[in-house]
Amino acid sequence: MQHPAVPELAHTVDRPWATRPIHWVATAAALAAVVAASGFLQPDRATAAQTDPKPQPQPRSAPAPAPDPATVTYPLECGPVEPVVAKKTTGDLDGDGRPETVVAVHCQAGSGTPPDAVYVITRPGEGKPRVVATLVDAKDRRTVSALAVRAGAVTATLLGYSSPDVPRYRPDLREEAKWRWENGAFTRSTPAAAGSA
Repeated sequence: MQHPAVPELAHTVDRPWATRPIHWVATAAALAAVVAASGFLQPDRATAAQTDPKPQPQPRSAPAPAPDPATVTYPLECGPVEPVVAKKTTGDLDGDGRPETVVAVHCQAGSGTPPDAVYVITRPGEGKPRVVATLVDAKDRRTVSALAVRAGAVTATLLGYSSPDVPRYRPDLREEAKWRWENGAFTRSTPAAAGSA
């Protein structure tokens, strides 16, 4: 008795239309020809549309150094002696990204407490540093005991004298002063509060 062919084994039955190894070789050759031809039809790399690369961050340049107060000529009359920088501080006062230097300067004296002048120094571009503002004049007869730049403003503690009879080594007035660059000039934003030192 013959058993019918099992479906799982039907491909083993000899059929005239069944594929031969030569058919597989021909199919593989045709497929290879299509793949090779498609390579020639690709757009040239130079003309192919490409997405813009992500912009690379530019390296930050080193911050500009603050002006050196030793290279400045001060508008302070000292006669035969030299002006002395007693205090200095730096910071960006006008928001241009370059620091200014603020100095308290007085005439060199052998004894006593000479009055200070407070100057703002800047360097225009690559030029020589120069004084651009006088915040306290030496004629005001004040001594600077503290000087700082905070949040773009200059702050100072100024000591003074209520009368010519007060000894120069014992100031009896104290002021807290503050200046800020506004509308093209330094303005004193905190009024002087004179009091007993």
